[in-house]
Amino acid sequence: MYSLYRKHPVGSLLVWVTKTESADARGDQQLTPGTVKLLLDGQQRITSLYGMVRGRPPKFFDGNLQAFTGLYFNLEDESFEFYSPTKMKDDPRWLSVTNVMRDGAGETMQHLLQVPEFQPHISKYLNRVNAIENIKAIDLHTEEVTGEDKTVDVVVDIFNRVNSGGTKLSKGDLTLAKICAEWPDARDEMKKRLSKWQKAGYQFKLDWLLRNINAVVTGETLFTAMKNVDAATFRGGLETTEKVIDRLLNLIASRLGLDHDRVLGSRYAIPLMSRYLVQRGGKLSDQAERDRLLFWYVHTMLWGRYSGSTESKLNTDLEAIEDATQNDPAQALNRVTENLRQERANLSLNESDFGGSSKGNRFYPMLYMMTRVLHARDWGTGDELTNHL
Repeated sequence: MYSLYRKHPVGSLLVWVTKTESADARGDQQLTPGTVKLLLDGQQRITSLYGMVRGRPPKFFDGNLQAFTGLYFNLEDESFEFYSPTKMKDDPRWLSVTNVMRDGAGETMQHLLQVPEFQPHISKYLNRVNAIENIKAIDLHTEEVTGEDKTVDVVVDIFNRVNSGGTKLSKGDLTLAKICAEWPDARDEMKKRLSKWQKAGYQFKLDWLLRNINAVVTGETLFTAMKNVDAATFRGGLETTEKVIDRLLNLIASRLGLDHDRVLGSRYAIPLMSRYLVQRGGKLSDQAERDRLLFWYVHTMLWGRYSGSTESKLNTDLEAIEDATQNDPAQALNRVTENLRQERANLSLNESDFGGSSKGNRFYPMLYMMTRVLHARDWGTGDELTNHL
């Protein structure tokens, strides 16, 4: 705010101009038909400025809501400070920046004119109040990333090179931003699902849920596959994905006993399982198919199938079930299990695999699973062991 007040440079903005079927615009500017501009670099600056002007954060903001309403300006020494009751209470020289931005210089000056001691300095104070309000009129330089070749992967790479010292942008972040341009409530709707699963004991991230939706809707894991997915398709994909994830979590909990976050291994196997279920109308044909699917899931957990090169391995497995579904559906699970065997040579467990293992090791969920599946009981009380004891 000090730099803006003094007309000092605050850096340029970087935006991605990308195609979209439709977009829900805020403000009074018209969007170019078929395109939307997504802010890449400058979000913190624009978010802060928005909060100062409006007196509230933008809808997507998850931080401290009070951070935008507490900044004050001293008419005498032109300093900016956050509100301190002992220093500012009953001192009319301290003005709320948000009030000045929101009410305008005219109304602010009406209040100042009522303070007798300000009369000799009123012209100076008027210039300073105007300088604050005029911050809203500053035209920030904007660089645009545009062109058919600028995919999510390319744009993320551009941003991370430009912003090498700051927070990295993920492909999931950018993909979700593009979706929110068409469906502004997408992020909130996804968070509702994450909150539901959190209450059930599972901690998932937006990026993970987006990966599941991508697999369900497109059959792929790379976010570039969502470039032509419109808002209606995404909304339907979210609802379908929620249902199949609910089913899978219930299946894994009831059949394997992996019923809470700490023992839910290989969570990036779930996008493939979600796609597999959707291909079969949301249902497995019999217990044998169910157990073959769970057998594959357990081994992805034991051998860390998706712990490295997650996208490429998941895409390989998704391609395998897509190909099998088109040619020989009964072979889909055999294909992905064979991918595991090729990586491991065999799927046998050996004594040496447990050397140096702790509760943080991926074999810990397997021991917990065996405890649950075999109905192990407490030696003293005879009670069956579960997470709830």
